[in-house]
Amino acid sequence: MAKAQNLTVAERIRSKFERLTRAERQLANAILENYPVSGLGSITTVAEVSSVSTPTVVRMAKKLGFKGFPQLQAALRDELEATLSNPITKHNLWAENAPDTHILNRFADAVMDNMRQTLRQIDPEVFNAVAQLLSDRNRQIHVVGGRITRSLADYLFTHMQVIRSGVTLVASNANTWPHYVLNMNAGDVLVAFDIRRYEHDILRLAEMAAAQGVTLVLFTDQWGSPAAKYAKYSFHSRIEAPSAWDSSVVTLFIIETIISAVETLTWDETKGRMKKLEDLFDQTKMFRKFI
Repeated sequence: MAKAQNLTVAERIRSKFERLTRAERQLANAILENYPVSGLGSITTVAEVSSVSTPTVVRMAKKLGFKGFPQLQAALRDELEATLSNPITKHNLWAENAPDTHILNRFADAVMDNMRQTLRQIDPEVFNAVAQLLSDRNRQIHVVGGRITRSLADYLFTHMQVIRSGVTLVASNANTWPHYVLNMNAGDVLVAFDIRRYEHDILRLAEMAAAQGVTLVLFTDQWGSPAAKYAKYSFHSRIEAPSAWDSSVVTLFIIETIISAVETLTWDETKGRMKKLEDLFDQTKMFRKFI
């Protein structure tokens, strides 16, 4: 189990959610609704907005491992600052505390810790449900990423396009997104990527897609994109690394594992598609042959 002090408030809520009372779950959902800002008001305001009592707020804070509500709020303020950090701020934070080891070792340590903490919090049932969802030929799949994460979206799209038909990569130009939503039907799946410095356009797309009855699968970070309020399934990857940039290693790991799972579930059809694709490659002489 990850040390409590290393977990975000959202991670603590998700890990203990089943052990909360009905009122505490109501409060937890309210905090996650507009996280982390929704937990930064006075204890009275937070209680009133959640329609619970102030003692409930205090009890849940203690169940999450805090001494009380003020300590929980302090953690939320730190998280809010972290989610708004620009690359220069992130670099300076790491540089100030960098140990005297090579960057290869420092980065590897950070990534391995990210992997361990993320894996502890992934529900296998959620993973399996997403794999089944992406395997369903009756559903069209739409994939979208942001300024940095569009490379992850493209990676997922490229593999899914081989595995099955009915997969669309949503263009990076947000001005065209209403055109894509126009072609989304109830029951379709939107796979979206959104990490800290969360993008307004991703949130608006998630909202529009949800209004169409589209199921949202969200890849985000340990704090959670605002688009999570529209997601049926979310994968929260740890992304911090000794760099001005956030790490995509763990997110890519989850993507590749999902690709493998979907490929396995659909192998009979996927095998045929792969064979046909290889024949097409041979016709174009795209790849070098040694024999």
